[in-house]
Amino acid sequence: MPKIKAKEQHRPTLTTDQVSAIVANSVGRYQALGALLAGTGLRIGEALAIKLDAYTEDHSTITPDCTTIYIRKSVRGTSEQKPKTENALRSIDVCDALAAFLKEFVAGRTSGYLFQSNRGLPLLQSNILRDWLHKFNVEGFHCFRRFRISTLRKARVPWDLEKLWAGHANRDVTDRYAAQLHEDVEYRQEWATKVGLGFTLGPSNVVPIRRRKAA
Repeated sequence: MPKIKAKEQHRPTLTTDQVSAIVANSVGRYQALGALLAGTGLRIGEALAIKLDAYTEDHSTITPDCTTIYIRKSVRGTSEQKPKTENALRSIDVCDALAAFLKEFVAGRTSGYLFQSNRGLPLLQSNILRDWLHKFNVEGFHCFRRFRISTLRKARVPWDLEKLWAGHANRDVTDRYAAQLHEDVEYRQEWATKVGLGFTLGPSNVVPIRRRKAA
């Protein structure tokens, strides 16, 4: 097999202005999804697996105030599955501005997927690319993840916390000793507030998603 040269791999990303423009010029669930991806660094499959149901270890959930996301599953197609690694099972803290934005989008719903089709199923990635991102000439979802990691680095977020939010593996024994900080919710949320979004959220164009009633 040919050796992969990391420096030569194509890794498209987005600037602050580009993210701000994409979010500002998107509407409905796509605006909310763009803000979530850029403001948390979630993988697209993780974002699409988030449910509004009460917390359990069996599915990914977001708290009613939208300040914490518990990642337990990922979506492929329209089916849930376990994430590829144990490190992907994590809690992600959301800054106040994004939490308020998402809460407006949720609009009181208490069940179903955060982002769902009219039939109550997870959205298809191919449809999202076709109907939304490709219109902004964005190649893929991972651009938002790279943007968020860069934002965390610029804000000098502690390395152990960056790994938790990103779902990356610990590198050594010291990292494992620092894992107890992951349970310190107040510490995590202080950093989430300090970092903020890294882009301009702008006015909301979100339209609450309603599940279609059965005939």
